[in-house]
Amino acid sequence: MSHHLGEFEQLLLFALLRLGDEASGTAVMDEIEQRTGRAVSVGANYTGFERLTGKGLVTSTFGPPSPRRGGKRPRLYILEPAGADALARAWAAIDRMAEGMAAKLRVFGG
Repeated sequence: MSHHLGEFEQLLLFALLRLGDEASGTAVMDEIEQRTGRAVSVGANYTGFERLTGKGLVTSTFGPPSPRRGGKRPRLYILEPAGADALARAWAAIDRMAEGMAAKLRVFGG
């Protein structure tokens, strides 16, 4: 099954790919902000993960209790093979569309 990924969903999946298995929502938010300069709200983060989980692209589990979180267990997210495949297809499509466009973008100051 082919899944269309929105820009934010792609950022979430790239963050999971970069961070490795079982990344916390906070780590994902920090990674996106650090690499893109885009602040991510907790609500947007978890809504995005709910969509990706519903599509079967991400799963989640609970980590061990954390004293920093008052003994609460953090939710950890796992990139599934279908998620990596969907991200690779989305990236390939953007790459095909962007091929040869660098010079044109420079005209606009990009």
